[in-house]
Amino acid sequence: MQLKTENSFIRFLKDEKFIEWKLFPTDELNRYWEEYLQYHPGEREDILLAEQHFQNIDISSVKLSKEKKQEAIHRLEQSLGAYNRKRRIYRFAYIGAACVVALVMSVLYLQKEINQSSGEELVAFSDYIVGSELESEDILFITGDKTATFQSNVDIHLDRNNKALIKSDKDAEEISIEQHTMNQLIVPYGKRSKVVLSDGTQVWLNSGSTLEFPSTFSGEKREVFLSGEMYIEVAPEKNKSFYVHTSGYNVKVYGTKFNVSSYSGASSSVVLVEGSVSLQSTDRQELFLSPNEQAVYSETSGTFDTRKVDVHSFISWKEGYLSFEDTPVIEALKQIERYYNLSFNYGDGISLHGLTCTGKIILSDNLDNVMTALTLISDTKYQKEDKLIYIYKE
Repeated sequence: MQLKTENSFIRFLKDEKFIEWKLFPTDELNRYWEEYLQYHPGEREDILLAEQHFQNIDISSVKLSKEKKQEAIHRLEQSLGAYNRKRRIYRFAYIGAACVVALVMSVLYLQKEINQSSGEELVAFSDYIVGSELESEDILFITGDKTATFQSNVDIHLDRNNKALIKSDKDAEEISIEQHTMNQLIVPYGKRSKVVLSDGTQVWLNSGSTLEFPSTFSGEKREVFLSGEMYIEVAPEKNKSFYVHTSGYNVKVYGTKFNVSSYSGASSSVVLVEGSVSLQSTDRQELFLSPNEQAVYSETSGTFDTRKVDVHSFISWKEGYLSFEDTPVIEALKQIERYYNLSFNYGDGISLHGLTCTGKIILSDNLDNVMTALTLISDTKYQKEDKLIYIYKE
């Protein structure tokens, strides 16, 4: 039996299979780690700690030599041959209380270092985007005439006894909610939250989103109203259909898991993970989606365009990372805006309009980690000065 130490979770941070699981989760890897915990239940706490620290690894402080990069790339190609494409590489560092442990992340993205540019270099570039950090806002949970505010992400669990248990990073509290009322969960940019509805339906609410939902579902329908983005796993209930209402269309649920993105000023879409849903806009025929299919809504025509997709790239945000596949840099920046409460200025003549990015970005609490990752997967550079961020071509 392995002797437990204060930092025994670090061995998972050096385990390539664990890293691969956190970055590229598959059914096979999920089963592997589920079985591992069944046979090693005492390791659950260490794995949870490793997951927490994995999110906070400081990637911007570590530099790779040319030899180390080539070695890591070779190991990456060997370990990810089954994916039929090359992934890119990072090296992370975990800084412990008493030591520094270098982690060879042979399943990560990037093949080269980023060199921070000086202010003089930046002046020479006419095509760049300027971003600024915005003031943080609180999450609001409104029920009846009561409003609760939270500075950090929260989990809200409604029961059938008109109670709501609210958990944050720091504490937990229980509040009473009115039986016949619509509640609102308002999640500003830079925050994310989860709510379990009274029927057991689980909703992950993304940054810059608002969800309106009843304390209990009465009548023949279960209905919620969304502005923004959510991933939802609907609890089956044969006698009560579930509906998601957006500003342009309705989603009728037949017991399922899916993602809805309906931000103002952006393309609205539904991605079905499993089960069955139908979509209906005003005076249009009902459209049924199949698993691994995306429907993009056109406000102009009121119709949907459908296509087959890799659903993981659309729902990875709830697992703590963003996934891009030949995604325009401008679109990636819009997602980062929402996650980190930033504002980027996009000019029509900016040369970044022609750039794309491919890879994964861990949603770290450290913004420099995120910007470093973005520049490395998009062949751009960035410079941060106080609350301003400059992004330009490499």
